[in-house]
Amino acid sequence: MLEKSKKKINLTVSTILIILLLFGLYLMELFLSPSNMIFIVLQKGVIYALVAVSMNLLNGFTGLFSLGQAGFMLIGAYTYAIFTIPNEARTAVYQYFGGGLIKFNLPVTISIILAGVMAAVFAFLIGLPVLRLKSDYLAIATLGFAEIIRAIFQWNALGPITNGSNLLRKFPSLDSTGFSKWIQKITCDIFGKTGNVTGATIYAFIASGICIAIIVLLINSTYGRAFKAIRDDEIAAEAMGINLAKHKQIAFCISSFFAGISGALLAMYQTTIQASAFKSAMTYEILLVVVIGGIGSITGSCISSFLFIAASEWWLRFLDAEKYVGGVKVPFLRSGFRKVVFSIIIMAIVLFYRQGIMGTRELTPAGVWNWFKKTFIKSAPKKSKEA
Repeated sequence: MLEKSKKKINLTVSTILIILLLFGLYLMELFLSPSNMIFIVLQKGVIYALVAVSMNLLNGFTGLFSLGQAGFMLIGAYTYAIFTIPNEARTAVYQYFGGGLIKFNLPVTISIILAGVMAAVFAFLIGLPVLRLKSDYLAIATLGFAEIIRAIFQWNALGPITNGSNLLRKFPSLDSTGFSKWIQKITCDIFGKTGNVTGATIYAFIASGICIAIIVLLINSTYGRAFKAIRDDEIAAEAMGINLAKHKQIAFCISSFFAGISGALLAMYQTTIQASAFKSAMTYEILLVVVIGGIGSITGSCISSFLFIAASEWWLRFLDAEKYVGGVKVPFLRSGFRKVVFSIIIMAIVLFYRQGIMGTRELTPAGVWNWFKKTFIKSAPKKSKEA
């Protein structure tokens, strides 16, 4: 009974939080400019949350130190873009390659799923040899794969498919999907505003939220317990009958699948993609998000993703602009100083939070509700019983 009541509370609070989130997104667009940085942080932050959680599944819950996320995101982004560019726009996009090899396009949802499938297929092929390696050797091998795949996608011989080193563009973005247009129509009919930013943000939240929910269910399943057993002690896990090679391959493919989907969502967010943007620095950023949030914490990865994007692209931007006070130039404020301050903040977090912000803890809806009740809802004093 207690377990059922907890599940009921979690479901109820989750529903309330989702409704408040969606309503809050629309209110923000009513009072803020559509180009306001908060929408950029929300959209990019939730995409980074998905790829960080997928990396945490591999590094935090299975104990496999992989650095190939940027490569799998690249595969997902290109797969989505290639199969969703309208036929009439392919001549302009593939102008140096005779309009490209592929002459058809697929629906957005199918293309996003296909992006994850293609990343998982590559992960399966790469995992056959590299998953026999451990620790730093596995990290180096997967990092090398990411760099190789980036170079291959810029190869002119594959230009009719990947457009070589040129941009892929004119594919559907976050605000041009059927769901986003539906939100735009509703908000326009009711409030007289298009709601294009609201639709794009909600679409990114729903797509990433579904994927993260699936990962959470996987972690709480028997497969998830097997992954944790492999992380804690491979010898003991094998003695208990867990097939190490099989479960490592499963974790690697599932993590890559969701990294591919996040790559597709990133392409939709950016509206254009190019292989040169998926450098190893992107993988390091994702790893940094996982470490700051806590290796082994899903909610930690989600929280740190939004904090990372907000700090790196919004809150500290003023540090890159030169300023004068009374004709005197303020010292240190110049291009690049933002990164120095950001690095110091990261060092401070690592020093004071050795296991990250959340460590291995999780933030549950029931826990949020209990905190809310203790903080804002004061219980009425009980009346003393008369003798």
